[in-house]
Amino acid sequence: MIAYSSQLLCNMEFPERLTALRKERGLTQQALADAVGLAVLQIRRYEGGSSQPTLDIIRKLSIALGISADMLVFDAEERKPDEQLRYQFETVSRLSAHEQDIVRELLDAVIIKNQVAGAIARVTTPATKEKLSARTGSRG
Repeated sequence: MIAYSSQLLCNMEFPERLTALRKERGLTQQALADAVGLAVLQIRRYEGGSSQPTLDIIRKLSIALGISADMLVFDAEERKPDEQLRYQFETVSRLSAHEQDIVRELLDAVIIKNQVAGAIARVTTPATKEKLSARTGSRG
């Protein structure tokens, strides 16, 4: 049995990654299909790259394979913070629990502020204003 490093797996495309993980766990396509509740043909499609699983199936595949959905889906650099943020997060992890709570609250506030600003920007685009005006019968 070949043990793949997470770095090697992350450099694979989804179909290759699914195949490698299934084989690493000693599962046949039929056994994985049974564990997930699919027809074996669908597993073949996923591994062949001709079909993509839904979120629910990704969840079931990750449970059946004993891995995180992130490991199954994301490439190496898609879910990592950049090096400067990584250093800052490592530093924060060494702070007291109270200081960590303060940092979390500050991060949450900045994230929410950004999400609200994005939502406002989407609502206030000229095309959206025209759609809203048309619905209400008013002129902007």
